[in-house]
Order: sequence, then structure tokens, then C-alpha cells
Amino acid sequence: MSRPSLASAPFGTAPSGAAVDRWTLDSGGGVRAEVLTYGGTLHQLWVPDSSGVAACVVLNLPSVGDYAAHSPYFGALIGRYANRIDSGRFTLDGRAHQIPVNDRGHALHGGTDGFDRRIWTARPGTTGRGTHLPSVSVELSLHSPDGDMGFPGALDVTVTYTLDSSGTLAVDYTARTELPTVVSLTNHAYFNLAGAGIGTVLGHTLALDADRYLPVTASGVPLGPAVATSGTPFDFAEPHPIGDEIAADDAQLHDAGGYDHCWILTPPAVPGELRRAARLAHPESGRRLEVWTTEPGIQVYTGNELDGSLAGSYAGETAKPYERHGAVCLETQHFPDSPNRPAYPTTVLRPDARYTSRTEFRFPSAAGTEQPAAHSRGQE
Repeated sequence: MSRPSLASAPFGTAPSGAAVDRWTLDSGGGVRAEVLTYGGTLHQLWVPDSSGVAACVVLNLPSVGDYAAHSPYFGALIGRYANRIDSGRFTLDGRAHQIPVNDRGHALHGGTDGFDRRIWTARPGTTGRGTHLPSVSVELSLHSPDGDMGFPGALDVTVTYTLDSSGTLAVDYTARTELPTVVSLTNHAYFNLAGAGIGTVLGHTLALDADRYLPVTASGVPLGPAVATSGTPFDFAEPHPIGDEIAADDAQLHDAGGYDHCWILTPPAVPGELRRAARLAHPESGRRLEVWTTEPGIQVYTGNELDGSLAGSYAGETAKPYERHGAVCLETQHFPDSPNRPAYPTTVLRPDARYTSRTEFRFPSAAGTEQPAAHSRGQE
């Protein structure tokens, strides 16, 4: 096993004419991640199976132009606000704000020109961040001016991708604002542990460390308080195939075409502590993923709108179209529409505070050993 390494190379040109780079993080043990400065996108993530054969386990697109024209947020950094804000409107400190709507009358993932479409500034990050193991990292930064997409306050965001020798990919988020604003950031990777473009994820087993979820309207905003998952198709307390009840006679599943809901994670023992949120496994390949996070919720989306019209590029292989339910997103985040829901955990960030969040994507099947549960982050 070699030591982790970091490299960068040109990837293409954005529609604006800006150059886009690709940063490659290699664990030295079989896990490799590629990150683009366009959208801060997790472009590829290669993970070995139980026989040591690696496959890319996240959906991607071949070029910057494809991402700009067609991407349903494949692997992108999402901001300023992950998920939906009802009608794109919220009031903060008595002042009303309007975000451009882009999803059934609501603002989704920051509006029509979110962080997923921006060119981030990249540089090598501090090694060893959040882990005692050898690691490499790339630090991405972005300045969002006051009024950007209708959000108040100039916001400076830093997102650091770190890959260590065990194969854990960590994503650290920090942000500061000049005026009170709302913030919820996430990564929108689409996972298929069989390999991107290989069938559906309906046979993948999923377990969630959550016993409540948020039912939503037909247009995807919460109906109100969380409800218990026990006895419903939303019960993933124990691992079972995603497809077991995805076609059940349930209005929530019917309206969304599958799962596209936020689960309320079991609170950590200490506020801001990193704890497990989800376990995903592909029995045939033996690949397993654990998601650990400091966030209060996880949005599970089963690629309901994939239709075979998009395909990726993987080390010269023939592109495989992405069919419906061809991936699952495990988006760690605050709850949808929190700026309009005082009962939800707050997403308000003020100038005297710093937004911090951490999510880890662990691959125990690649590491071969149990991985540490250390490191705590939260809003400071």
C-alpha cells in the first residue's frame, strides 16, 4: 500500500470561459476521488469490491458542458440552501427575502444559480484534518455576495475534501457571513455501489439511524411535524433492500415516484458530535458504505427522475445510461424549509458565528477494518 497522493490537471472550460480543474485524491489503498472546481463536484469515486476490483460508485457526466447543461446536481456542492424553501420566500429579522423558484413553485438547492454552478477556487488542504491516518485534501472556497440569489449577507464558504489511507472521504464545510442569513450545505453525490450505470439500486440494502421522517406535499415541501416510520415503507431501522416497498400503495411514494424525503437522525450524545446516519451495501460486489455526519437530517433520493437520457464517462469504458432508480443520494443536511419552520433546528447564521459541518463517507469493505468515529463539528 502506498501513501495518499494529490494531483491536479485541467478538465475543461465552463460556459463563462473560466478554466475548470480536476483534483485527484488517492488513498494509496484502492479508493480514489476526483473533484472538479466546477460546482465543487465529486466527479468520480473509485472503490474496490471484495475481490479488489475498483469501480466508480458515483454518477458523473463526461464534460463541463454536460454538467452545465444537463446535470441533476450529480456530485455537486449545494448552497446556499440545500433542499426546498416553500415558494422561495422567507422572513428573517422582519425582512422578507425572495429566492428564484426552480422546482414546482419552490426554491430548490439555492435557486436557479446555486453553488453547484459556480467555479470554486481550489488549493491543497491541510493534511491530517480530522484523522490520525495519512491523508490528502483539497480546499475549495467561494465568495457569495450580499443578495446572491436573493439571500442576505455576503457569505464566504470553504469546503474541504479529505481522503485518508483507510478510504474514508470526509467533507468539511465552514461559512461566515457579514449579515444575518440562512445556510444549509451538502454534497449531492448519486451512489451506485455496483458501479455507476450498472442497473438500479433497488437491490442495495439500506439502513438509516432514524425512526422519523418528514412527509411532504406533492410539490416536495414538508406537511408539518415529523412522523414515526415504524410500520410504514419508510422504516429503514434495520437493513433491507431499497426496492422492498418503493412501489407500495402509499401517497408519499406515489407523488415522489419513490423516496425523496428527509429522515430525522437520532440526535448525538453530545451536540455537534459526529455519528452514523446511514449504511448502504451491494451484496453482490461486497461494497459497503457508511455515512457519518454532524447534521440533523438526511435526504434520501432514489433517482426517481433518471430516465436513461444521461450517461457518464469512466476510464474509457463505454458509457452506460443511468436508468430510473439507478442511484441513491444520501444528502446530509438541515431540514427542508427550515427558514419558515420555527420548530425545526435553526439554519440562521449570524456574523458573530461560524457555520461548520462534517460528513464522512466510509468504506469499511475497502479498508478491511473498523474505522474510527472520532471528530465533532457544529455551529460555533
